[in-house]
Amino acid sequence: MPSATPGGMPVPRQPAHLAIVMDGNGRWAQQRRRPRMIGHRAGARAVNRTIDFCLERGIAVLTLFAFSSENWGRPQDEVDALMKLFLAALDREVDELERRNVRVCFIGERARFSPGIAQRMARAEQRTSGNRAMTLNIAASYGGRQDIALAARRLAEQVAAGTLLPEQVDEQRLGRHMALADLPPPDLFIRTGGDTRISNFLLWQLAYTELWFTDVLWPDVDAATLQQALDAFAQRERRYGLTSAQVAPPATETVSP
Repeated sequence: MPSATPGGMPVPRQPAHLAIVMDGNGRWAQQRRRPRMIGHRAGARAVNRTIDFCLERGIAVLTLFAFSSENWGRPQDEVDALMKLFLAALDREVDELERRNVRVCFIGERARFSPGIAQRMARAEQRTSGNRAMTLNIAASYGGRQDIALAARRLAEQVAAGTLLPEQVDEQRLGRHMALADLPPPDLFIRTGGDTRISNFLLWQLAYTELWFTDVLWPDVDAATLQQALDAFAQRERRYGLTSAQVAPPATETVSP
């Protein structure tokens, strides 16, 4: 049951874990007749605004879809430019994230990155591992189907080795091998840019996540946009397969003096 304000009004619910598909960088640049990389740089500034927003509101976990496993198929010059931008962001932002007590984690197929980027990713994780104000997960070279397949492969290896029986394979065991297994699943998913699909992001983890879509392009996202998403979330009833009556807080009885 939610806590109450001093005036007796319930405190609006907010997500503990926010997951975002940051879409629209390229279109933002094209609308301004600028190169796509200008849009990606503007998108990086929106990331900083989002981190500020989450820290100010006490959101414990933020997961950002930075680069999908399918994005490797983009034009090579754009991929190369994105890798340079990613490398520069790692070098530039880790000091600030460390100062703000933010833990940084990466999920995805890290082996596809250059050794220099992979080393910096590992260094950022190690340096910020003790931070507790917020966990920032960056999904890079990540795909939801790939995530599930790798988890299934790990269980299959255990079955083949004789350390696990097939009938012991269940949701809980599979989930323990999925990305973000050490964290609560996302409460709220946001996608910017106007498309209304998940695009192979956290397919397992989003099973009961509330979805919110906006036409706002990612570089234009600010605190007002994010607050709109949180306000919509606060109005949702999260039933997890139950009925409204089952999840409603019990009515309090009025006691006569």
